[in-house]
Amino acid sequence: MVAYGYYYGSAFIAAGLAVAYFVGWPWAVPCYILAAFCLYFFRDPDRVPPEGRVAVAPADGKVVAIKPHSPEATRVSIFLNIFDVHVNRTPIAGRVKEIRYQRGKFLVASREEATSQNEQNVMTVEGDGVTVVFSQIAGLIARRIECWKKVGDQVSLGERIGLIKFGSRMDILLGPEWEIAVRPGERVTAGSSVIARRRP
Repeated sequence: MVAYGYYYGSAFIAAGLAVAYFVGWPWAVPCYILAAFCLYFFRDPDRVPPEGRVAVAPADGKVVAIKPHSPEATRVSIFLNIFDVHVNRTPIAGRVKEIRYQRGKFLVASREEATSQNEQNVMTVEGDGVTVVFSQIAGLIARRIECWKKVGDQVSLGERIGLIKFGSRMDILLGPEWEIAVRPGERVTAGSSVIARRRP
């Protein structure tokens, strides 16, 4: 559980108790429902990364796009709804080379324009002779991006690197040395689902 779950959950429970005391318990039910949702939303299950020279999904969610980003890179986009785990993970092991925060809009994260126009945090990781760039992208409701790493940090495959609150998107750019292993419409799990494999 991410600490925010306890923070928000406790606040709604306290609000529910106050409402029940002053107004009556039926009026407190929405507060308890919101408390339960917060505890569910901020869950943070452990994940076991796979073996081999692979890239794993940086987020739980649905693959909404696999498109050429440039002559040298393919973009895989993952949309997270409010019921997905929102803790983000690094797709490869290595060293954090760059972290760049980009201000922007708050379009619906499932839309294609969100990739270039939405507010986002872009992280570059180098490891095992490759460089992977991936972005935590804010959405219509998700307006808070957190990154728990800094430039120079060493990260292991599938390690937790941050959080996006309440619905969002993650994009990952993979070079020609990778063979994409997922398809649009497929659901993936952060830190354990293989999204690409290194070519021989």
